[in-house]
Amino acid sequence: MGGPGILVGQGTAEEEQLARREKGGFWIGVVAVLFYPLSWMAKFVQRGTERIPREGGVLLVMNHVSHYDPIVDAVFVHRNKRVPRILAKESVLRIPIFGWIARTVGTIPVYRGTAAARHSLTAAVAALDEGKMVLIYPEGTITKDPDGWPMYPRTGVARLALDSDVPVLPVARWGTKAILDGYTHKFRPLPRKPVHFVVGEPVDLSAYRGQEVTPALLREVTHLLMNRVVDLVAEIRGEPAPKDFFRPPVAGKDAEKPDEERAS
Repeated sequence: MGGPGILVGQGTAEEEQLARREKGGFWIGVVAVLFYPLSWMAKFVQRGTERIPREGGVLLVMNHVSHYDPIVDAVFVHRNKRVPRILAKESVLRIPIFGWIARTVGTIPVYRGTAAARHSLTAAVAALDEGKMVLIYPEGTITKDPDGWPMYPRTGVARLALDSDVPVLPVARWGTKAILDGYTHKFRPLPRKPVHFVVGEPVDLSAYRGQEVTPALLREVTHLLMNRVVDLVAEIRGEPAPKDFFRPPVAGKDAEKPDEERAS
């Protein structure tokens, strides 16, 4: 979403690093022109952004409360001079116009519950290995928790984090549901509302690397990452988080699958 930053004068090495912007190309610029006005409804309040590397592969692990999230999250990342590659449900990429835009800017489709599901992780790992930033919502969809807390996460985030030797940053975002509530279908663009972002410390996964990848290991790492996000959400909200993740009822064919298969 945009071109390289412009430096005035020589400046210090630190200033040059902060001013450097990841190149995104023509279509990223087009999407920026669309997304920045759409994000105007949100008053960005952010902390911890100095933890976001200006270059190299990075995995952002975020909570998901509203269908408005991808727009503000993309703008948040772009404001911090990176280009986001977001993992999104394949069905979203089939939406007319929006789906075409999403595919054009490198959105990674997720084929949940199919043999192609692994291809999504392979594509995401490849993007990280190429020095790109990948953003994942481990819940897989907007939370169904009645109070908006992150719900039971899927283990794809652990596979991605362990298969890639890049910084893994937990990021909490809160406030988008007040603008667009996907379950009540209430849209309140005005007055503008604050949307808070907090970037946490990179999660140290060195104790897990090199171990045999088992369902138990994936679940442990997944909960470790998502609990870091929950802690940041609690920090923003100024209230204690629930002790357990909310688990919505599972029906149909998915109910017959083992827990770890449903959660991947």
